[in-house]
Amino acid sequence: MDARIVRTRRSLQEALFVLARERGVDEISVSDIAARAGINRSTFYQHYSDKETLLADALDLMAQEAGADLDAIEFDAGPPRALVRFLEHVEEHADMYLRVFTEPGYGAVLARLRLRMREAIRGLAPQVDEIVRAELPVDVVAAGITGMVLGVMGEWLGMERRPPAATAAEWVWRIVLGVPGAQPGA
Repeated sequence: MDARIVRTRRSLQEALFVLARERGVDEISVSDIAARAGINRSTFYQHYSDKETLLADALDLMAQEAGADLDAIEFDAGPPRALVRFLEHVEEHADMYLRVFTEPGYGAVLARLRLRMREAIRGLAPQVDEIVRAELPVDVVAAGITGMVLGVMGEWLGMERRPPAATAAEWVWRIVLGVPGAQPGA
């Protein structure tokens, strides 16, 4: 991708995060984002169709930079480190993720998150097959695990006294294994 495009998109993503921390993502407009990024509205629309698509890209980039690469999940004892890092990223940006899970109008962000998770889990077909020990289509297993992870994330984010990300990762892991406290291959 052209360096100017990368720079402009990065500038828009950073502007969105700065403004969202100041006022909340629901309170900012495309004009606000463009002004903070030092570009005009028409340039914004050359890169993004709306604020929601920008938010989805920004959250993807922030997750990657945090080392929360869902494609790097390895099945060992305990929750995979990539899952813990991803949930730590979500925890760090909990206000924005909570809006994605609870407010109308953020369906594209949630759909992108669902797609990324499903693809990451699909790529783990041999390990997933070993864990579920059933002859199910990998797409069905990936969709089921993705729905479960997103459900746990939504509940965790909505908790008044939210435990740390490592605890949420442990919940996810235990549910995936189907037995509280069980380890893979046990």
